[in-house]
Amino acid sequence: MRFQYEQLDHVQIAAPKGGEEQARKFYRDLLGFQEVDKPDKLKARGGAWFSNGQVHIHIGIEEPFQPARKAHPAIRVRNIEEMKQYLNSSNALYKVDHELSGANLFYMDDPFGNRIEFLEWE
Repeated sequence: MRFQYEQLDHVQIAAPKGGEEQARKFYRDLLGFQEVDKPDKLKARGGAWFSNGQVHIHIGIEEPFQPARKAHPAIRVRNIEEMKQYLNSSNALYKVDHELSGANLFYMDDPFGNRIEFLEWE
């Protein structure tokens, strides 16, 4: 092959119709992502886009909606223990997982029930 993959550009996560404000409270207010403007041609579809450095998450409206319980994005975090302390102080729920050797990781559900993994390699 004469091409190579560079990096993941973004991940799209589904949400139910009208879920934009809940997405903002979770991704922007709790997790600290910045909301970015969607292109004008896509605004009518609803949803919201978020970014934090190299991590880009697009929330897309899906009807009928069903949360992704197994399929999930995995976000690499530096200083994951500090993130856990922050989430604890915010009374945010997460589940630590010890199954992947060499990784400190946990899962959270977004407000729509979609699973998200956060990890730091040891």
